[in-house]
Amino acid sequence: MSLPPRSKSYRPNAGVMLFNKKGKVFVGQRNDIPDVQMPHPWQMPQGGIDKGEDPLSAAMRELREETSVTSVQLIAPAKDWLQYDFPPELSNKLMKGKYCGQKQMWYAMLFTGPEREIDILEPDGGAHRAEFCQWRWESLENLPGLIVPFKRDIYLQLTDWFGHIPADIQSGKIPEK
Repeated sequence: MSLPPRSKSYRPNAGVMLFNKKGKVFVGQRNDIPDVQMPHPWQMPQGGIDKGEDPLSAAMRELREETSVTSVQLIAPAKDWLQYDFPPELSNKLMKGKYCGQKQMWYAMLFTGPEREIDILEPDGGAHRAEFCQWRWESLENLPGLIVPFKRDIYLQLTDWFGHIPADIQSGKIPEK
């Protein structure tokens, strides 16, 4: 038995796993998903890729628009694109029902600036609305337990692919440029 053709496509998206100099990862608590409503409102910066934009440029733009961060160095891209489906109960609500989910390219980056550069409440100098209400540095292995369940497999794959980076940062294998 074959499945019916998909009527919606996946939204192109780019994300950043931002490491600090101690090997911890930036996560932000989404301000549109209260913790009492959904117990996993934390995520890494991510967002849509504009038409004609390459994924790395989109990742850098989304990082700036959500956190104000521009002081970064690229560590590595993900090994491949990852995708997830929106849950059926949300698929017609998210992004006006245009997409069935998101197809993402992720990048591991090292934060090279001072922490005062991070501004989630007035990101990019107030040019963009705040998506996060708080943020913190988190251990890589804790990330899958912080994300909404329908994105968990993405975070599990990323922790596998980028799992060596915290040790590489701490041992000096990834020097700050």
